[in-house]
Amino acid sequence: MRFHVVRDRSVTFGFLAVAACGLGITACASQAAPGAASSSSATSPATNTSPATSTTSPSSASAADPGACVTSQLKISLTNTGALAGQAGGYLKFTNKGGTPCRMTGWPAVTGLTASGQATRLRHLQLSMFGAWHYSVPPPVVALKPGDSAYAIVAADDKPAGSSNRCPAPYARLRVSPPGNSGNVTISAWLPGAGSYLPSCASANGSPTAGTSTITTLSSLPH
Repeated sequence: MRFHVVRDRSVTFGFLAVAACGLGITACASQAAPGAASSSSATSPATNTSPATSTTSPSSASAADPGACVTSQLKISLTNTGALAGQAGGYLKFTNKGGTPCRMTGWPAVTGLTASGQATRLRHLQLSMFGAWHYSVPPPVVALKPGDSAYAIVAADDKPAGSSNRCPAPYARLRVSPPGNSGNVTISAWLPGAGSYLPSCASANGSPTAGTSTITTLSSLPH
């Protein structure tokens, strides 16, 4: 509609200019300027719509893509513990206790601590019989509104391998950081469902078996 109005006005100005020149008015050359200025001002509202769109887009993007969850806004606990198919473990539960949404993706950083203080960094699992989980590419991004929770499996073999008759001392505590955050909390590694602490059993080649999955949702895990 605006485009046709501009053309009608241009035609009117052109007609008046010709009529004026026909009457001998000497300002013919200067009358082209109001026509040009009118076109510029007529197109200005269309130009002014761009800032409104660009202003809306960032706010929409930030609402759709909240920042990564940090340790201080999360309550971290160990739930759904038990023993299954030669493994013992549970689900690390990350609950957003803050007032703003955040997101989680990838592996949490978890270190197992024995009662004597020996520390072992848990490996990144590619699959786990406990929780019937396997790694997928790319790992899911879990958005957490205040009060929502994300999960990660933590599990280890609960039987000695190879010529070993027993597993080393179990992990009594777990030091946990959410993905991409250096802050950490330390929680108990007691597994009520298994009646034991998280095992520190090694594989036949001597490497620790305890590990964690990537962040996922409870609906994707048996519970």
